[in-house]
Amino acid sequence: MEDLKPIEIVRELDKYIIGQKNAKRSVAVALRNRWRRQQVEENLKDEIAPKNIILIGPTGVGKTEISRRLAKLTDSPFVKVEASKFTEVGYVGRDVEAMIRDLVELSVNMIKSDEQDKVKEKASRIAEERVLDLLLPPAVKKDPEKPQEDGIVEIEAQPLPEKNNSTESNGYSNKTREKLRKMLKERKLDERYVDLDVSERSMPVVEVFSNLGIEEMGLNLKDMLGGAFSQAKKNRKVKVKEALKIIAAEEAQRLVDMDKVVDMAVERVEQAGIVFIDEIDKIAEKESGYGPGVSRAGVQRDLLPIVEGSSVTTKYGVIKTDHILFIASGAFHTAKPADLIPELQGRFPIRVELNALAADEFFRILTEPKNALILQYIALLRTEEIDLIFEDQAIKNVSKIAEDVNNRTENIGARRLHTIMEKLLEDILFDAPDLKDKKVIINEEYVNKKLKDVIKDEDLSRYIL
Repeated sequence: MEDLKPIEIVRELDKYIIGQKNAKRSVAVALRNRWRRQQVEENLKDEIAPKNIILIGPTGVGKTEISRRLAKLTDSPFVKVEASKFTEVGYVGRDVEAMIRDLVELSVNMIKSDEQDKVKEKASRIAEERVLDLLLPPAVKKDPEKPQEDGIVEIEAQPLPEKNNSTESNGYSNKTREKLRKMLKERKLDERYVDLDVSERSMPVVEVFSNLGIEEMGLNLKDMLGGAFSQAKKNRKVKVKEALKIIAAEEAQRLVDMDKVVDMAVERVEQAGIVFIDEIDKIAEKESGYGPGVSRAGVQRDLLPIVEGSSVTTKYGVIKTDHILFIASGAFHTAKPADLIPELQGRFPIRVELNALAADEFFRILTEPKNALILQYIALLRTEEIDLIFEDQAIKNVSKIAEDVNNRTENIGARRLHTIMEKLLEDILFDAPDLKDKKVIINEEYVNKKLKDVIKDEDLSRYIL
């Protein structure tokens, strides 16, 4: 964060999101203010609250993508929720505190994964030793009086010298072990089978209800019942290469200090967590007097203490939400931010309006970003050894068609490009494995030929595009 100046944050967002300069500037400042807060004196640090943001604009203009890329840029825990999915307390459904529990769970998994990466090398070394033990089992002394079962051959152990450092205690020499180790590293033993005890992953049925009440009570059922749900071991015959992966994963889990992971995860959520609340305009609409009866204003009142700053009980402990950054978004077609209850409005002081996208933006979206849609199709067809080439005029035509269809029908922003591109390349994608001509050029004529009938017939356009 220290190295990320607001201008650099905007520059990074520009690699994936076209336009929306004001929104990018607002989130960049909000992110930089987090770092600034960490630098101020201790007695003032807790007094500085994050400036939450409302992004206003039609669907498909980049609201969610800006927030997601922002979180990825700083490796912050990020969760996206839809305001319309929540109900006020007393109704069946998810309560607003679930978003914080989801955020903590995500943060724990992120940090656990990072910690496992740090011990990956050590876990691999342990896995190698354990696999060598499986490949070199202790020799069994033959009992002449014991009848042998069919197919089982007992190996008579050789007497071990009392003092010989070149001999392992299992009856095999270090030389043999090192020879096998070399073969293991050279992957010559990958296809050999070994017997391995593997943990069975069986989840108790009661966990299905965890979001509906058990966690709210601060209970962890597995801890309460102790070993009742302990993982059973199952003996499996697996290939050496698979055994190495299984053992390394188990050892990495053992080597990670989960208490440390939880402490780090809780701190990261409290200091750097980002919650993206989509469709907030759906709970801003005024009561209609009919419908299912779930009060939208009630959801807002439940949301208020979370955004203001409160303590939420999770299975990892109590989480303070005072410094979590909340970014809300909505199209606000039938409602406006002023329709939110005044207290909630005050907790989202920054309002940014995102512009609807036109043909010029669509052209840039198709060509400029690192994950541009055209680059994705080129990469997909390259797997079939087909060289897909787009002429600039063809891309301009697609962009103009996307703008026209958005104007005539529902405006769904850049998502319209996905529909049009699929329709445009439908035949090529279907016939790709059997195409003899491995060079396909998409020009203006091809675009007009494929899409002209759909564009002319407005009813068909509404149905297909």
